Amino acid sequence: MRVIVIGAGEVGYHISRFLSREQDLDVVVVDTDREKLSRISEELDIAVLEGEGGSPKVLKEAGADNADILLAVTNSDETNMISCLVAKALFNVKRKIARIRNDEYYSNSTLLSDANLQINPAINPELESAKAIIRIIEAPFAYNVEEFEEGIIKVIGFRVKEDSIIAGKTLIEFRESIKEKLLIGIIQREDRAIIPKGKDRIKPNDIIYLPIHMNDIDRVASIINGAIRDVKNIMIVGGGRIGYHIARTMEKGNVTVKLIERAPDRCKFLSKNLDRTVVLNGDGADRSLLEEENIGDMDVYAAITNNEELNIMSSLLAKRMGVKKVISVVNRTEYLPLAHSLGIEVVISPRIITASSILRYVRRGDILSLTAIAEDMGEIIEAGVSEKSKLANKTLSEADIPKSALIGAIIRDDEIIIPGGEDTIRKGDRLIIFALQESIKRIENLLL
Repeated sequence: MRVIVIGAGEVGYHISRFLSREQDLDVVVVDTDREKLSRISEELDIAVLEGEGGSPKVLKEAGADNADILLAVTNSDETNMISCLVAKALFNVKRKIARIRNDEYYSNSTLLSDANLQINPAINPELESAKAIIRIIEAPFAYNVEEFEEGIIKVIGFRVKEDSIIAGKTLIEFRESIKEKLLIGIIQREDRAIIPKGKDRIKPNDIIYLPIHMNDIDRVASIINGAIRDVKNIMIVGGGRIGYHIARTMEKGNVTVKLIERAPDRCKFLSKNLDRTVVLNGDGADRSLLEEENIGDMDVYAAITNNEELNIMSSLLAKRMGVKKVISVVNRTEYLPLAHSLGIEVVISPRIITASSILRYVRRGDILSLTAIAEDMGEIIEAGVSEKSKLANKTLSEADIPKSALIGAIIRDDEIIIPGGEDTIRKGDRLIIFALQESIKRIENLLL
């Protein structure tokens, strides 16, 4: 499969990093910035080409005549759309995927339709990040929340507290103590990820990922993390696209939302377009402002400006001032471990979210959705089981699942099964699979 990536910025770099792990892919990255291209060719050993992504000559040189997928992920929506248009009109590239941030373009189905640009899908990083943050705000006990089967099943990431019932127990001991059929798919422990077995012991501060039916979330959360509190007060720092999407959604519920934004013109836009949100012109790292706005009463503080250093520092300040849960947006992956080590509960990377959203389109097998978790060390894959799949009509114990992967749930019609070794996988089932990077290829082969 030949893949052309237009854009070698941070999003293009992360996508290229994902793609560099894939076998049987012929990848070339196109950009006008020689320095960014050098980083990719040196660190990832991927072919690069200097030039405009919308240039017919450059696309032809990149192999567009034989390309299966074009990924247009520059910082310019217009460049991305022109690249897709040229790929369609002159080279008949089968699938065009574009990063589109402007809501006017993103929501225009006619513009993106097969009859016009034929972009499928358009991906809005800010909107996807806002949705991820909203899911966490609505589940304040969670480190991470991912949705599958239209939200019927959720994979919840819990950070294990010192006093949690699970802390210090093996998986076998935990299941015996609660008499519940719960399955832990991945454990994130500092800088590594683990597919756990029955004798593995859970440690305080581990992040554990469990597949849970939507109706069971509060009950399971109370077992693992104790009493659950409602979110009533939210403070958002940063009124860009992400902050605007979050405030617009959350103000519709029974919560109080305060949004701090430094730019006066943006404050005017926010005040005009938000109904119940209190918009404040100021600095989210200004201690006196936070004290004046009763920061200690906030249930959630979300720092989502374009400045990740500010996000990290203001999150630490809010945490010290008594906020129950802090969320920070960090784009640069080298900052992610730092943010975690400093005690920030939730760290969101829009670039990793964008990259994982795109990755499922280059995977083999019936991949319905894909999410990178545990700082990109593992993945949750939602996949269909076809008649030809090597998994069809086999029990889990017969299925030759690699040790660094685990089937966390089987969805069969309206039934959700948390499987054991003797459960049989059938044609038409949908599977929720937890996998570390080294097992991805074998999982793909099993799904074919």
